[in-house]
Amino acid sequence: MRLWALAVGERARLSGSVVSMAKSKFEYVRAFEADDACLPNTWVVVRLDGRNFHRFSEKHGFTKPNDDRALHLMTKCAQTVMEELEDIAIAYGQSDEYNFVFKKKSNWFKRRASKFMTHVVSQFSSSYVFYWKDYFKDQPLLYPPGFDGRVVLYPSNQNLKDYLSWRQADCHINNLYNTVFWMLVQRSGLTPVQAQNRLQGTLAGDKNEILFSEFNINYNNEPLLYRKGTVLIWQKVNEVTTKRIQFPKETEEKEVEVTRTRNKVVPLHCDIIGDQFWED
Repeated sequence: MRLWALAVGERARLSGSVVSMAKSKFEYVRAFEADDACLPNTWVVVRLDGRNFHRFSEKHGFTKPNDDRALHLMTKCAQTVMEELEDIAIAYGQSDEYNFVFKKKSNWFKRRASKFMTHVVSQFSSSYVFYWKDYFKDQPLLYPPGFDGRVVLYPSNQNLKDYLSWRQADCHINNLYNTVFWMLVQRSGLTPVQAQNRLQGTLAGDKNEILFSEFNINYNNEPLLYRKGTVLIWQKVNEVTTKRIQFPKETEEKEVEVTRTRNKVVPLHCDIIGDQFWED
């Protein structure tokens, strides 16, 4: 009994000294952490991009120039991120890219840029793997996808609007090029190098003319999802559910429809370069 008490006392003494040492001798290492707090009263944008997705799309047989499965999977992952991190006011995505805009007044994790970026990228990446089978039913995931992120601050509403407009303009430019490129490869039989040479130096009007005259495609009739990308915003949505309720003086339960209003992340495919979206 005395030996057991001595053993317990020794462990307590050692444990106490370790705690003491941790606070006095080793705690200095915390000073090496960089102060990466974002400036107050600024829009915090986390931009996420797929890493080496050109190879990833080839290995997994993505449809060219646009794969609906891949685009909808990206949006599902972005919705998951917004639902988990409710300080995100709006998001915009195209191709293998998504931009998440945190509110100006957000004090989430003391506005640390590293926390914003790592939480968004990790939540998005894990969601991509988790929901893959829901969109690519017959295509197994051959290897883990990778995503990188960056944090950019925009001080004014106009700066933010211009940034998102730039991303949507980029979506249009890339999609127009890819649409013509893959029509030349898939329907005209050109090699990728020949198609690239054919389009070198062409303007938007030239590409539209090629699509219309050679493939009878009016680019303006292409789906908005491809031409405009996807905007995610919070909207109040009425959801109707069925509940079984037993009313007074009745012996059996009855099914009753119950309507509840809640905030939900809603995808839109619309123009955000003009003023109408922002006014609405």
